[in-house]
Amino acid sequence: MNKINPKRELFTTADGSSTFFVAQWDEHYHSIHGAIQESNHVFIAAGLKYFIEKYQPQTIKIYEVGFGTGLNAFLTASYIQNTSLKIEYYASEAYTLTLQEIELLNYTDQMDDVQKDLFLKLHDTPWNEKVEINPQFTLIKQNEFLETRSTIGNIDLIYFDAFAPSAQPELWTEAIFENLYNDMSEKGILVTYCAKGSVKRAMKSSGWKIEAIPGPPGKREMTRAFVHHE
Repeated sequence: MNKINPKRELFTTADGSSTFFVAQWDEHYHSIHGAIQESNHVFIAAGLKYFIEKYQPQTIKIYEVGFGTGLNAFLTASYIQNTSLKIEYYASEAYTLTLQEIELLNYTDQMDDVQKDLFLKLHDTPWNEKVEINPQFTLIKQNEFLETRSTIGNIDLIYFDAFAPSAQPELWTEAIFENLYNDMSEKGILVTYCAKGSVKRAMKSSGWKIEAIPGPPGKREMTRAFVHHE
């Protein structure tokens, strides 16, 4: 890939969990109101938990736009522990973090060694390979741009966690959302922290059925979208 990683600065969010700030885009990787809090609200509660309660699946195919710090993948793998669920987790990331940066993140500081090992394993696994993290969770991290991502097929759930439209408008277009729509299963759901009008219009134009739901602390709304919605 032809890319230059942006300079990242460690930042502590309001719930005490860390994230990174990218000055050139004036963007944080997670909400300054709470990194873990935001991920749990937007992607786990409104996405994963909602999908499980709606469909009672045995397996789920998840695609994340922006692997980033690995927080969403980590919370997902942690959530299904002690259940019979199996997840195949795909992620596209153009700007990968270094191991030195990952070691600065404090997500597992108050957790046991099993959780610490899980978080590190998510990052230690090679890119562009299918890796079984544990019997319940398989990870496929693709070092690629969203615009030229690999087709997956029959995605059940998308975590759309790209940087904001003001920073990367090319990732929030009708063409992008149409491409994703065509790669979904019949039960497909997408969740994102973004509730911008232009983004919702782009999603609607590409076939998604959308709903505005309460956002995490610091945001009034977020968006959940469906391939089909009763």
